Amino acid sequence: MERKRIAEVLKMEVQQGSTVLVKGWVRTRRGNKRVQFIALNDGSTIHNLQIVADVERFGEESLKAVTTGACIRATGQLVPSQGQGQSVEMQADEIEVYGGADPATYPLQKKGHSLEYLREIAHLRPRTNTFGAIFRIRHQMAMAIHTFFHERGFLYVHTPIITGSDCEGAGQMFQVTTLNLYDLRKDENGSILYDRDFFGKQTGLTVSGQLEGELAAMGLGAIYTFGPTFRAENSNTPRHLAEFWMIEPEVAFYEIADNMQLAEDFIKYCVQWALDHSLDDLSFLNERFDRDLIERLNFVLKQPFVRLPYTEGIRVLEQAVANGKAFEFPIYWGADLAAEHERYLVEEHFKCPVILTDYPKEIKSFYMKQNDDGKTVRAMDVLFPKIGEIIGGSQREENYDRLVSRAKEMNVPEKDIWWYLDTRRFGTAPHSGFGLGFERLLLFVTGMANIRDVIPFPRTPNNAEF
Repeated sequence: MERKRIAEVLKMEVQQGSTVLVKGWVRTRRGNKRVQFIALNDGSTIHNLQIVADVERFGEESLKAVTTGACIRATGQLVPSQGQGQSVEMQADEIEVYGGADPATYPLQKKGHSLEYLREIAHLRPRTNTFGAIFRIRHQMAMAIHTFFHERGFLYVHTPIITGSDCEGAGQMFQVTTLNLYDLRKDENGSILYDRDFFGKQTGLTVSGQLEGELAAMGLGAIYTFGPTFRAENSNTPRHLAEFWMIEPEVAFYEIADNMQLAEDFIKYCVQWALDHSLDDLSFLNERFDRDLIERLNFVLKQPFVRLPYTEGIRVLEQAVANGKAFEFPIYWGADLAAEHERYLVEEHFKCPVILTDYPKEIKSFYMKQNDDGKTVRAMDVLFPKIGEIIGGSQREENYDRLVSRAKEMNVPEKDIWWYLDTRRFGTAPHSGFGLGFERLLLFVTGMANIRDVIPFPRTPNNAEF
């Protein structure tokens, strides 16, 4: 007999004599000396299938192994449910225990567990209702991303994970080497020699696929990347990971206005997809963690995103301070806005998502197109409620001389980006793109408060377990 997923079984219509086979993990078992009720879940849905086992038929001793956490195989008749919450249940004919779980040592007994505790047993987190819901939503968001770009003619490009370039210029890269770290050769200045290393040069794990994505866009037109990125940033905030996933579209012939519209359309598409494909899981998270979650998702769909120049944003924030608003970090033109400033603009002043544009060039990367005022660049950050910045992007500088000059100003060695500069020497064109941290999107869609809870196995300072 072919196994049915519980998500399918719960949607089936009861037919006389219909027998089904299910497999999964026991969430709970309760009952009395006559009948036992087993809640079974296989990860396909937030909902459990209730299996009714006659004690006289199975024997009290044989059912003792069917404990919380045990993995079982069950066959039986599908009948209308006598209880609330589901339309069908199974009257068990056979139950086989694949693997038991000792109640004395199984960490996920039927009681409340803190999210902090569950991070310590991340290998078992997917068995909980909370993380089953989160990881199913994570899957649906990945599907939404690929579908959005595929429907619009974008090509999915795989950019390198190992790279010799630091796209952000911040130097926070994890190094990749085959050198013997206990016997490093150095030159007369004390610098490590990499000539005998695997790649013959210093390399690290990528912080972004943007630069390589631009190369592809300048021949393929519209591309996107979706892959892991790495930042060796010693930050223990609820918004930072050392390993995370990024979505980075790059589009030839797009200027900043086109880029902003793409970002708004993309975010709204993903949010709508979540509501259309993950409503049961969202409803669970809405009830347990964030009572405003579904309302906030619908709010984002209905609101046009405000386009706000950075200079005007600073005026709004300065006026808020003048009116008595207290911020932890100071506000002045040229400041890199903190999350508290971003959230004020979104949650208190405009009460809708904001796309902040035209930042001072001193606080942005070398590759962003400079405006005619000589002070600002065509950058754009999409700011969201509860999150702050969720997308960062820009129109890229297509002028060769300006790009070279800006790279020198920011101490980016020309020898390291000669190939990037070549795209400005041969057939240059206006182009734009942005980056969306996948886990930041998931924070918004799930309503979770800590980024460690939307990725299966978080990598943070002093934590590379599992």
